[in-house]
Amino acid sequence: MKNKVLIFNPRSANQKHRIPNSILQVGAAIYGSYDFAFVDGNLEEDPWQKIASYFKTGEYKYFCSTVMPGPQLRQAIPFTRKIKEEFPDTITIWGGYFASNQYKVSIEAPYVDYIVNGPGDVTFPKLLDTLESGDLDKLPTIDNLIYLEENGTITRTKKEKLLDQDTLPQLPYTHLNSFYGLENYLSRTFLGSKTFSYHSSLGCPFTCSFCAVVPIYEGRWKAKSAQTVYNDVKYFKDNYNIDAIEFHDNNFFTSRKRVVEFSKLIKDDGITWWGEGRIDTINKYSDEDLLLMREAGCKMIFLGAETGNDEILKQMNKGGTQTGQGIKDFAARLYPIGIIPEFSFVLGMPADTPEQVMAQIEWDINFIKEIKEINPDAEIIIYLYSPVATEGSELYEQIQKAGFSFPKKLDDWLDPAWENFDLRKNPLTPWLTPKMVDRIMNFETVLNGYYPTASDFRIKGAKKKLLRTVSKIRYKTGVYKYPYEIKALHKIWKYRQPEEQGFYSE
Repeated sequence: MKNKVLIFNPRSANQKHRIPNSILQVGAAIYGSYDFAFVDGNLEEDPWQKIASYFKTGEYKYFCSTVMPGPQLRQAIPFTRKIKEEFPDTITIWGGYFASNQYKVSIEAPYVDYIVNGPGDVTFPKLLDTLESGDLDKLPTIDNLIYLEENGTITRTKKEKLLDQDTLPQLPYTHLNSFYGLENYLSRTFLGSKTFSYHSSLGCPFTCSFCAVVPIYEGRWKAKSAQTVYNDVKYFKDNYNIDAIEFHDNNFFTSRKRVVEFSKLIKDDGITWWGEGRIDTINKYSDEDLLLMREAGCKMIFLGAETGNDEILKQMNKGGTQTGQGIKDFAARLYPIGIIPEFSFVLGMPADTPEQVMAQIEWDINFIKEIKEINPDAEIIIYLYSPVATEGSELYEQIQKAGFSFPKKLDDWLDPAWENFDLRKNPLTPWLTPKMVDRIMNFETVLNGYYPTASDFRIKGAKKKLLRTVSKIRYKTGVYKYPYEIKALHKIWKYRQPEEQGFYSE
């Protein structure tokens, strides 16, 4: 056979290795129709050697890679280029957020043949069938596809409606297990001793103009039923003894009915869990709902606070009913219930003058300190604003006028500055001065000293007490400049920032 498929998950982290749900979904779409192999860059010492060994057999025709912004580009770009150089008859197919959002620079690269623009449950097998038949005239009829015409024009086919998630085939966990033992993906985190990663829904019903999900799903959301999710969780509990779950949905809590039903199903299984949601959505849940969630194992919720400034929330097109006061109210509600709110803030939004930009930064620094007064257990995640603005939005127009632009060639994304940009640690934006960036980063260091993250379970007892003691005066007085003593302790103890590296795991 010479039409086998290799599905690649580029390395996304140096330590924590979550189960690669993205390539599992791709594999599920062709399971039983095409022979395919998984290569997980996170678990290979030399992923290229493994990839090349498959293609040297002469049996593989398709190289398919999921591509997220940031660290995954370090393998996705050079490996895809190398595949074309050493095995020129190979057809390369990309998917994932980076490929969809930066589709122009991706598809114009001479080594990327096709992009699956969003869910590939139908698109991927249809594309393979069309390529195998040689009837390329059918390409325009395949939804969710991006490709380059012979004359150099880019074709983006229409978006497919999101599918009923319960009708999709089961993820091929057993097939993945034949390449990498599933135990490799179950690690000890602050949630539990065997933490499982799961994706129970697609998309988000909101259209925030700064969010990378919006151009792909366009305000749409579809989820697996509570029973389906529980059945999958129960399988891993019974077979792998998991005791914790990270739900990596863009918005796990969209449907109150589904969350309540799931909480009732899992309540007696002794499983702790974490998920992402919106403040103004979950704040509509009753206290009884929240208490049920806590009793059912919900330990922490990641929430996009973004800013406490209502005017900036409008600029972000946050949608819904979120306000600065709403963030405070929700922080106060969760404190006695015992669910930890993990609030993310985006600092450094563009404004008309440098003075306005700095004033906005100071506003949010003070707002974050207010949140910690209201709920000391609240986790705070700070990002520098990195544009992923939706084309056509007011925010997109604003960043264009300010002189920001993305790289024009795919290889340019390998510059370390752009990787840091994708991790939201290097803004590369013309309106943020070094002084502003230092102010944000130094405050973050002091904040992480006075309130170390609960998700790094190594920082406790004497370590936590020393960090808080060293950071106290700076935090209370607002003198954040040159916090070298805190940085030294963070470096010695290898402090793990969840916004960059996820939860600490072993």
